[in-house]
Amino acid sequence: MSVSAEARPAPAGAGDRAWLRALKGRFIVFDGADGSGKSTQFTRIMAMARGAGLAITEVRDPGGTRIGERIRDVLLDPEHEEMDMRCELMLYMASRAQLIAEHIRPALQRGELVLADRFLSSTLAYQGTAGGIPTSEIMDVARAALGHPDDPASTWPDLVVVFDVDEATAAKRLNPLLDRMERKSSEFHAKVRRGYLDQAESDPARYAVVDARPGEDEVTSSMVRVLRERFAPEA
Repeated sequence: MSVSAEARPAPAGAGDRAWLRALKGRFIVFDGADGSGKSTQFTRIMAMARGAGLAITEVRDPGGTRIGERIRDVLLDPEHEEMDMRCELMLYMASRAQLIAEHIRPALQRGELVLADRFLSSTLAYQGTAGGIPTSEIMDVARAALGHPDDPASTWPDLVVVFDVDEATAAKRLNPLLDRMERKSSEFHAKVRRGYLDQAESDPARYAVVDARPGEDEVTSSMVRVLRERFAPEA
């Protein structure tokens, strides 16, 4: 006999909400290749944090503002196949700058938890590792949009959680109505995955990798474990 969704045990850590208070005032990004399941986990952690009484600002990148959503439409429209990679870079960063000004920075100043579905890490993976733009050039533009990392007034994530999944598994999870980025070749998406893993390896203080191949509940347990270890190790 199958077990109903209501009868399933909650993922590890989902019922213990006290530790979630340690996320107050943090800026956390969920990222990963298309089909990694990050959006599902994003929804879950958001529900858990709200259940713990945290004030949350959720944003998506690109988008999240009136201007950003217009940029998003241009970026993901399959008709824009001729778009140059550096044009992509500039548009993503422009949307990001507006998102920071309108929502992210004000929310952090209010002490809210900011959860972002994608951010600069996506640009480093897609336009950088997969697209061929040198990291140094991307970071030059990033500093214009986010501020210099050493400047207290800048806006950089406290943690980027990368949901890692192999290309075959990711392909099975994608919506058949693919957007312009999702339609890229398997070789391109393999490079994207490598890009995320390289970022995490080079900056372990700011990144954490979660194996996104298992079922949703197991991935949630891994995600909770990562967040607790980073922000509430004594909880």
